[in-house]
Order: sequence, then structure tokens, then C-alpha cells
Amino acid sequence: MTNVHEDVQNYYGQQLQQSSDLKTDACCSKAQVPSFIKDILKKIHPEVVAKYYGCGLVFPPKLEGCRVLDLGSGSGRDVYILSSLVGAKGYSVGVDMTKEQLDVANRFVDYHTKEFGFEKANVEFRLGKIEQLTDDPELKTNSFDVVVSNCVVNLSPDKKKVLQQVYEML
Repeated sequence: MTNVHEDVQNYYGQQLQQSSDLKTDACCSKAQVPSFIKDILKKIHPEVVAKYYGCGLVFPPKLEGCRVLDLGSGSGRDVYILSSLVGAKGYSVGVDMTKEQLDVANRFVDYHTKEFGFEKANVEFRLGKIEQLTDDPELKTNSFDVVVSNCVVNLSPDKKKVLQQVYEML
């Protein structure tokens, strides 16, 4: 593991306890959140929201039925919003290298499945590095329609490798 990976894991897994602990809001936009996203956000569990460390919005239109991969999913806020947007026939996968964040995300899978009115979960969370997606046998190449990331690719020590991995997933 590189020092960058260790630093990121320590900061997001140990130092930060809630969104207000972030040391910067430089990348955060003051843009208006669309009402349909606000409605979904109201359904996201408060602990997931409190441990959300991204910024802005990563939700492209027309996701119904899509398979979406979120790089650096953290506590799962964006994955759960995507879960609602892709609907019961779609699927959302979050990948993060920080176990503490994934523990939060995984704790609320059943909660969000019920909150969105789905019969079964349409999300999963995977522990891993975004530079090594193809090393995970559960992440199949050419199996995603959309890949999103919210303030994470910039933290990678090998951005070219991340983008190569994204290409493999699409």
C-alpha cells in the first residue's frame, strides 16, 4: 500500500467522524439540488449522511434499469441515491478501500431497501482500491452502464490506472 492510500484510509476511516469534520469545502458547489434528489436525500439514513465526505452531485439523468459503479463510495450516500434512481431493475455497486466507511454503508442496506420500497436489495459494497477493480472477481469487465465518483479520483496516486480500470468496467 502506498503512503497516499494509507493517508487517505487514516483520514477518511479514523480522523473524520462526520461531514462537518472535513478540513475543506473547496470543491463543494453551491448549485441548487434538484427537487427529485432532495426527495431521495430525505430517505437516506442520518448516519450515512453524517459520514458522507463527497461534494456536489454525481447523478446523471435516465438511470432507470442501469448498473452503476461508484468509485470511493464511502458511507454509501451516493450509492443509495443511485439505488433509488436505477430502480428495482437496476443495480448500484460501491467500491471503497476504507473498511470503517463500508461498515456504515453495509449497516443500512436493509433500511434503504425498505425505504425505497424494493423487494430485494439492489446495492452492494466492495472493499478495494479503485486502481485495482479488475482484481475483484465479483466486478466483471463490461458489466456497468455508468461509473461515477465524487471527489475520489483526485486522491489516487495513479489516475491513469483508475481510468483504465473504469474503461474495463464499462
